Amino acid sequence: MFGLFNSDKTSSNLWKTLDHKDQLENIDKASYNTPVVLFKHSTRCSISHMAKSRLESSDIDNAPEIYFLDLIRYRDISNEIADRYQVQHESPQIIIIKDGKAIYNASHGSIRMEEIIQYAG
Repeated sequence: MFGLFNSDKTSSNLWKTLDHKDQLENIDKASYNTPVVLFKHSTRCSISHMAKSRLESSDIDNAPEIYFLDLIRYRDISNEIADRYQVQHESPQIIIIKDGKAIYNASHGSIRMEEIIQYAG
């Protein structure tokens, strides 16, 4: 519907790496055409690993592309996301950006592909 879906998706190409602050400008611009999904992941957190696994085992055919942020390596980007979109930092966390604003966020056990698809697609 919004151009985010790819019927040939696998868990390995579900993620698009977010590893530079300047990518946020492109995310803002892109969000005016289609919602953009961010996943903030802590590599040190078992709950974060569980949320990531749950997303990867979801209905991948209907999944949007998701920007994946390793917030341990790129805490500065995580902080910028919190400031830019006025969303309190949590980990793990999904944030959906539309028209340059956060329209949805969820953390921990509330992260579900069905919700992401509902808001992003």
